[in-house]
Amino acid sequence: MATVRRGPLTGLILQVALLAALGIRVDLGAAGWLAGTGYGLTVCVLLGHGLRRAGRVRLGPADWVTLARAILTGGVTALVAQSFVRPVPVAPMVALAAVALVLDGVDGQVARRTGTCSTLGARFDMEVDAFLILVLSVYDVPRFGAWVLAIGAMRYAFVAAAWPLPWMRGGLPPRYWRKVVAATQGVVLAAAASDLLPRLAATVAIVAALAMLAESFGRDVAWLWRHRLPVPAPEFNPALELVRPAGIGSEPSLPRA
Repeated sequence: MATVRRGPLTGLILQVALLAALGIRVDLGAAGWLAGTGYGLTVCVLLGHGLRRAGRVRLGPADWVTLARAILTGGVTALVAQSFVRPVPVAPMVALAAVALVLDGVDGQVARRTGTCSTLGARFDMEVDAFLILVLSVYDVPRFGAWVLAIGAMRYAFVAAAWPLPWMRGGLPPRYWRKVVAATQGVVLAAAASDLLPRLAATVAIVAALAMLAESFGRDVAWLWRHRLPVPAPEFNPALELVRPAGIGSEPSLPRA
């Protein structure tokens, strides 16, 4: 058990160390510490749970790269949370986000070159991407409006929709365009947060990024709908038929929707 937890616990320790460094650099307050440590604990618990479910005892080389990205995202989370209490320097937040975005192109290459590609690693990578985009979109709300949250919330809305719609739980074929779209969201949101772009140019870039994201998710939803499985017909139960009121359950089976 201790071996399984070594990687996630190391990540948590490094997360706290990063928060301490930020505390020295930007005087991180209670809001930032609470958000950053809460995020670090959540990553530690979920990653440890994922390792146990996968039957693995350690992180692979690419997983360590993704963990580094997760730690940097925790720093961004802390700074964004603190920004709602008092102003924080933009440069450290954008720098952390930029490094996390650059490393997004590294973990996949490491996994392929070391032959350590895994479902857990791919899921970990995707969730770190999604959360970084969500946090950056939250930071951009005061300047651009609440509509920017649509970028950060779309991934989670997709997951939530799968609860009442079983056909959306199917596996999707690999598509490189998803990675391009995700990277674009992060780059655009980080650039908008940096205040280096004029407001109009930043707004146009965010709208274009949102359109790309909507197209990508829309294509995936359409694919899942086209490849949905029909609902199997219920087994005939004579005892149930004797007590079933007329007309109830007599409709023909419909495709799962």
